[in-house]
Amino acid sequence: MIGPLELAANAAATAAIILAGRNSIHTWWTGIVGCALFGVLFFEARLYADVVLQVFFVASSAIGWRHWLRGGGGQALPVSRADFRSLAWTVPAGVAVSVAYGMLLHRWTDAYAPFADSAVLVFSVIAQLLLMGRRIENWAFWLLVNSVAVPLYASRGLYLTAFLYCVYWVNACIAWRWWHRLAEQDSTRLAGA
Repeated sequence: MIGPLELAANAAATAAIILAGRNSIHTWWTGIVGCALFGVLFFEARLYADVVLQVFFVASSAIGWRHWLRGGGGQALPVSRADFRSLAWTVPAGVAVSVAYGMLLHRWTDAYAPFADSAVLVFSVIAQLLLMGRRIENWAFWLLVNSVAVPLYASRGLYLTAFLYCVYWVNACIAWRWWHRLAEQDSTRLAGA
C-alpha cells in the first residue's frame, strides 16, 4: 500500500527531477524537501545506503543551488561537457566503491540488497556531482541509477517509487538531449562575449 510519506516524497522528488531536466534553479529546494522525506521512507524500508544518499542529496542540493546561482565568477554556471579523462576512471571507481560499501552493509547491518542499494548510492553521488557542475553527462549516470533503482524499489514494495523511477528514466533521456542544446547555446554565448 502506498502511504502518505511515499506520496509526498515522490511528489517533491518528481518536481525536482523535472525542474533539473529543464535546467531550473528551483530543482534544488524542491529536491531538499523530497530528499528529507525519502530519507525517512528508506530508513523504514531498511535501505540504509539510500538513507545516507538522501543526507548527501540535502547537503549537495544546498551547495548546488548556490553554485548554479554564482558558479562562474559570479555568473550563472553554463551547461558544459565533462572532461573525458575524469569520466574514464569514474565508472571503475564507482563499481569498486559500490562493492566495498555493499560488503560493509552486508556484514554489519540487516540491509536489504546491500550491493544494489550501494550502487544506487555511489552512482547517484557521481550523477549529483556532475549535475551540480551542470555537466551533460550527469544524465547518463542517472539512467544507470534508475535502471538499478526500479527493480530494487519494486522488490521492497515501493511500487509508486519504482514506477516514478521509470518515468525519471525517460526524463533523463529527454533532459540529456535538452542539455546538449543548452551546452551549444552556452558555448556560443560565451564565445561571443
